Amino acid sequence: MRHVYLFKKLIYSKGFLLLMCLCAPRTVCAQTDTTKKLKEVAVKALPIPQVQTLTPAQQISQKEFARYSAFNVADAVKNFSGVTVKDYGGIGGLKTVSVRGLGANHTAVMYDGVQINDAQTGQVDFSKLNLNNVQQLTLYNGQPEQILQPARAYISASVLSIQTIRPQLTADKPYQLQLGVEGGSFGLINPYLQWQQRLSDNWQFIVNAYTENANGRYKFHKSGDGLDTVRTRTNADIAAQQMDGALYWTKSDSNRYNLHINYYHSQRGLPGAVVLNNAAPSQDRLWNRDLFIQSGYQRVWKSGLSFLINTKLSENYLRYLNPIFLNAQGRLDQQFTQREFYQSAALAWQITPNWQLSYAADLAVNHLDINFNYPYPQFGYPTRMSLLNVLASNLNVGRFKLQGSLLNTNITENVRTGRAAPARNNFAPTLIASLQPFKSANFNVRAFYKRIFRNPTFDDLYYGGIGNPNLKPEYTNQYDAGLTYNKALTGFLEYVTVTADAYYNDVTNKIVFIPKDAYNGSIQNFGKVEMKGLDIGLKTQGAIAPGYKASLFVNYSYLQALNVTDATSSVYLNQLPYTPRNTLSVNAGVDAGALGIYYNMVYASERYYTNNNLPADRIPGYAISDASVTYHKKLNNKLLQTSIEVNNLFNKSYFFVQSYPMPGRSVRLSFQITI
Repeated sequence: MRHVYLFKKLIYSKGFLLLMCLCAPRTVCAQTDTTKKLKEVAVKALPIPQVQTLTPAQQISQKEFARYSAFNVADAVKNFSGVTVKDYGGIGGLKTVSVRGLGANHTAVMYDGVQINDAQTGQVDFSKLNLNNVQQLTLYNGQPEQILQPARAYISASVLSIQTIRPQLTADKPYQLQLGVEGGSFGLINPYLQWQQRLSDNWQFIVNAYTENANGRYKFHKSGDGLDTVRTRTNADIAAQQMDGALYWTKSDSNRYNLHINYYHSQRGLPGAVVLNNAAPSQDRLWNRDLFIQSGYQRVWKSGLSFLINTKLSENYLRYLNPIFLNAQGRLDQQFTQREFYQSAALAWQITPNWQLSYAADLAVNHLDINFNYPYPQFGYPTRMSLLNVLASNLNVGRFKLQGSLLNTNITENVRTGRAAPARNNFAPTLIASLQPFKSANFNVRAFYKRIFRNPTFDDLYYGGIGNPNLKPEYTNQYDAGLTYNKALTGFLEYVTVTADAYYNDVTNKIVFIPKDAYNGSIQNFGKVEMKGLDIGLKTQGAIAPGYKASLFVNYSYLQALNVTDATSSVYLNQLPYTPRNTLSVNAGVDAGALGIYYNMVYASERYYTNNNLPADRIPGYAISDASVTYHKKLNNKLLQTSIEVNNLFNKSYFFVQSYPMPGRSVRLSFQITI
């Protein structure tokens, strides 16, 4: 469309009209009051996926969620290279994401540029992240390429960026209303609403709301003592509601402001582990009530100076109830409330056309309260103040790009009872480089080194009877080398994109939970872990017939994650728990106008649920297939969209976590109208 605009501008410019008058007959020039409107010609470009060349990045956009049969963020990112999802089963089951074997604590989740932080556990439950208001998901290994960002974007080994939908309304169409409903297996009913409104040339807002209800019951196979029986998973119900509102002010692309308010509430059952000779169903319950308010302002001046400021206030309430816990009270009723105040400011300066320098400072204050139904003096009621400072530089010299950053983390803590962990002050460098070795921009090579400092969480340090205030921080050295290739083609295939990265992670003082019995254990530093891996991705698309396009996306990962703490130990050089060596995802689809038919398969090889790697600890590998059909049609200027998705198409029995069986075949239907 930009070509059309420039062409029209040329046609109606005075210089061009004067040239036409000089070259054309006088009779034509005399008719100056006559104009002729030219027919607009659309210029279409090939849909080549964008490939970030500086650090590895993988993307999935809103229009692709249905092709992956994705219901929440965890369903979408499980297809990425290097990603391992821990799923405790059921539609409301807890879901965490680990990248390249480093654990969920090393995956930062940025919501429109501001981190979703959990100081208590250090992990984000991805089952709470719905896709209704998501425009795009991007997973970065290392860190994002953009250096004008909060300091928190630099602290983790990987960053999942969630970009929400931003209204793009005009005076001719000042509003948009979207109504939809999803339903299907497990008693699922999920109606949702999205309202976009243009208030003026500068102001727009969007409101998203949904409610999700499901009984969560599903059949599963239980084997043991030579028997194989079919049982029904119970206490896996969920009732959740979420509302998200955002207000946008935009004077120009270089001067804009946003305000977000997000509320989430849920009550769900925790089905528990399926243990041999224990037929009693779990009665555990979990309540969540999360609220955050965040705002951001960005300004770019013609002088090359850029400014970014973000503010966030959040409160997360969690209640866990076990009504038959084996203690003096006969029950365990824990209620946690964590609050955070967060302020970030970043400044970038384009010193020369090829050199940019930035500085960011973040301040966060976190506090955790606990309320038991009986006295619990062992808990410390901690308060943590974190100050992050990062200096970053981005340099482009011809075909060579170099980026470096130095992050300083300063943490101090106070407790109401007991002993606080010592103050921490750490410097962590990052160095990233990419090179375009040939004149063509199709092929690039890249490499990065990053050091990660992970401070223990509140639960690691202070949880009564288990927490250990003597814990040391966990340190990780990341090394990555890879290549990217993308090219537009003119034959049967329209494009091909290939990425490949080999990496090595070196972890010291790894923080792990060491169990003592069914209800007790301790948090300890676990020495040294080495991880060697390979991530490969392929994307291509071609026209198989007039009006028909076929696409193929493939991601493969190999990961060797070994315990190298003690050469005399029986677990030396054993694979880490819940870490498959090989994973593969394949997504193939055919689009024929308004109709889309897609197939998705995720494979994970065998793994172990302990570090002993004994045959009795083996979890079998699995290959799970999903299929979906989508259809969209415009009717009276209203867009109608419908889809049907079949998950676990071949009804395979499998599980991610030992003793937590996953559902068999399930079906989900959706209908949506956009006004």
